[in-house]
Amino acid sequence: MSLSAIRAESRPLVITGARIVDPKSGLDAIGSVLVADGLIKGVVTGAAPGTPEGAETIEARGKALLPGLVDMRVFVGEPGAEHRETFASAGQAAAAGGVTTIVTMPDTDPVIDDVALVDFIARRARDTAAVNVLPMAAITKGLKGREMTEFGLLGAAGAVGFTDGRHSITNALVLRRALTYARDFGALVMHHPADPDLVGSGVMNEGETATRLGLPGIPREAEIIMLERDIRIAALTGGRYHAAQISCAASLEVIRRAKAAGLSVSCGVSATHLALNERDVGPYRTFYRLSPPLRDEDDRLAMIEGVADRSIDVIVSSHDPQDVDTKRHPFAEAADGAVGLETLLAAALRPVHNGEASLASIVRALSTRPAELLGLPSGRIAAGAPADLILVDLEKPWICEAERLHSRSKNTPFEGARFEGRVLRTLVGGRTVYKDSEA
Repeated sequence: MSLSAIRAESRPLVITGARIVDPKSGLDAIGSVLVADGLIKGVVTGAAPGTPEGAETIEARGKALLPGLVDMRVFVGEPGAEHRETFASAGQAAAAGGVTTIVTMPDTDPVIDDVALVDFIARRARDTAAVNVLPMAAITKGLKGREMTEFGLLGAAGAVGFTDGRHSITNALVLRRALTYARDFGALVMHHPADPDLVGSGVMNEGETATRLGLPGIPREAEIIMLERDIRIAALTGGRYHAAQISCAASLEVIRRAKAAGLSVSCGVSATHLALNERDVGPYRTFYRLSPPLRDEDDRLAMIEGVADRSIDVIVSSHDPQDVDTKRHPFAEAADGAVGLETLLAAALRPVHNGEASLASIVRALSTRPAELLGLPSGRIAAGAPADLILVDLEKPWICEAERLHSRSKNTPFEGARFEGRVLRTLVGGRTVYKDSEA
């Protein structure tokens, strides 16, 4: 169907001549997209279509049009730590990074474990954020790992899933009850698999590099053992389990076995873990202190392979803004976490430019698959879908400068890094929320 034949009810937008990449349908071709009333109204490939009267036209020859990114792991300081990040600043950072939907973690003050707080997040984000903001509610009250929250009420209020954020649930019975309860609602339980006793006082990956730097290490087993336990509980309950982040090859094998057994199991990896390894810690740079820690090069390559073969479902930013008061310390005393919304796409594109993964596999993990896991209508480029889209110059080089980031916090491990791939324009519901100054 020609775009010109589509009747637009308001001033439409036509993006022409772009490389349209839609992993959902397998589309990767030059074509055009019509946007109107917040929705994608039509997608055509091949010859240039006609343009509806009154439409704004964007000539996108040589650029890629991708579904907007859906980031399933974002920490926002509001409420309680607005000096680190607000919905407004996180929304600006997300828009600049091509993220059209962020899923916020409940690690706030107060913790998001009550219906009134889920409602607050929804209202506050709607009034101040440039992108879609969806909250995950806490699995346990106060993130203490003991008493479960009211999944039914929280889900009805708008929580898109349940997680204790950066906290791990050590009580296996509590996780069993959570997965059983969530199963009855069809809800997703996202867990951070890290045994706190094995993590201990560790601050980076356990191995030769940690020994050379004189820093206490975190063994891979801290992640692997808890992940193995979680998978067994998922099998016992039949609940939908999602490992928030994995970081090592052995964990990937655990996930592969679970999927081969037909379990409802999925997992994520951060773009930072695809791009960096433990050697980047270098001279004790605290911005490289993360949870899980950066592993060795073999693990990094395994994570890329996992994304490429779809064993790893999603790539997240794990955006965790920290201010100078929590990062300007000796490495062993600094807080975990780094900002990542604005570097998410660029860091995830590195394997594409290195020939290690296809563009479709990366876009699937950044957008299509997280939308599927959360039951969202976005993450695809098809008629009737929300017009959450990004226009990207995949070859455009740029250098990450912390002071130019939109986030209130500047703790990026990519300061001075050279990237290829820049977001030129971000649309949320058909509305332009970001436009590159050089576009």
